[in-house]
Amino acid sequence: MIKAVVFDFDGVIANSEPLHLRAYQEVLEPLGVTLTRERYYLDLLGFDDEGVFRKIAEDEGWALDARQIAALIEDKSRVMEEAIARADVLYPGAVECIERLAAAFPLGIASGALRHEIEAILSRRRIDRHFRFIVSAEDTARGKPAPDPYARAAQLHGLPPGDCLAIEDSRWGVASAQTAGLKCVAVTHTYPPDQLRLADRIVSSLEELTASFIGLL
Repeated sequence: MIKAVVFDFDGVIANSEPLHLRAYQEVLEPLGVTLTRERYYLDLLGFDDEGVFRKIAEDEGWALDARQIAALIEDKSRVMEEAIARADVLYPGAVECIERLAAAFPLGIASGALRHEIEAILSRRRIDRHFRFIVSAEDTARGKPAPDPYARAAQLHGLPPGDCLAIEDSRWGVASAQTAGLKCVAVTHTYPPDQLRLADRIVSSLEELTASFIGLL
């Protein structure tokens, strides 16, 4: 029986992946790297900022130390903050979905985004109050697809992982949740159903997520 819900953020609550892509592009272009939309969505979307820059460094044959990676993350975060300030990126129905499920379940977030990015978007629409906690990129040693973010989320809910439901949008997130022992519903905001087939259930919009729907899982 599901007793708590854990949302991914980018691609589930917020349509912020295009902003992340543009921020990465702005940081990488002066370094001679052209990051295409196809490459980002195929190979990189599931990683946090550190994972993205380390993967690109590996592909480009760069030897970057921790300080250099941190500087790239800081530059990208600055660009992202400016983009967030100019855009309302919540998916249609996101506020209603969160309010609807918060009336039935304790809610949390497990995301590869930075905490201040998540908080800025949630607080603008005053829905931050519905979440008991946020597990962000800074909070675990490994990001998705490793199970660490969702394992931590279950701990913060104070429940066995099997009593928690993850809401995801990517194969990396589905793998993270299921490896941690959570059930997972995938929403097709970012990828088509065939790329989310390992999820326990697949929905096409947040409107389908109701307490009665979750009660049947």
